[in-house]
Amino acid sequence: MKNRIKNAFAKAKKESRGAFVAYLTMGYPTLEASEAAADALAEGGADVLELGVPFSDPFADGGVIRSAAYRALENGVALKDVIALAKRLRTRHPQTGIVLFSYYNPVFSMGLERFADAAADAGIDAVLSVDLPYEEREELLAVLRPRDIGYVPLIAPNTPIERVGDSADGVGDSFLYVVTVKGTTGARTELPSDLSARLEAIRAVSPIPVAAGFGISTRAQADVVSRHADGYIVGSALVRRLGEAGELKGEMLP
Repeated sequence: MKNRIKNAFAKAKKESRGAFVAYLTMGYPTLEASEAAADALAEGGADVLELGVPFSDPFADGGVIRSAAYRALENGVALKDVIALAKRLRTRHPQTGIVLFSYYNPVFSMGLERFADAAADAGIDAVLSVDLPYEEREELLAVLRPRDIGYVPLIAPNTPIERVGDSADGVGDSFLYVVTVKGTTGARTELPSDLSARLEAIRAVSPIPVAAGFGISTRAQADVVSRHADGYIVGSALVRRLGEAGELKGEMLP
């Protein structure tokens, strides 16, 4: 692996801050606008970009990202378009980590070998499949590993601590995506009171960096999470802002 994700977290740690992982639904409000927003995020300090592939049944997502996915699909954006966009981003941002964020159906439908070849050619560092169970992920990892592509496991609020180590095993220089709240994605005014303790417990057993997401929408929340994790993930707040303004610029979080 090219270690871009590993290097991003190491750089953030050296600078005594949490790594900023930024999610966007690609194709929303248009493919061109989402690409420009990804550029702005990379230039504005995002350490890792998560490129969301629009899907017709995004059951893990809240209203903001769900609506964005539907609009992107109406715009005709598919997995192949997001991979092509990732390749363009890679040429402009050679050091930024890029994660392809997708439900499993588009990946499986493309054909695993074909998908992995295209992802490797685009310079994608890792793949996150929202709905691929731990017990069934090996078929995807089997095509990613030979191509030096990592995999980002999701750790749910009810995932037992003893399972965290298993989830992190064999995924390369990636990171754990710890879901902060039960339910779907979406900005929250408050995060769970027990989140800090859970993040510390997960961090203690994880051999790879830990980043927390779902619900983070302000700088204050990001700072709190960063005291107990290696990074924070912002999605709905960015997607909403992009939809309202048509572009992203300046401060990414209030």
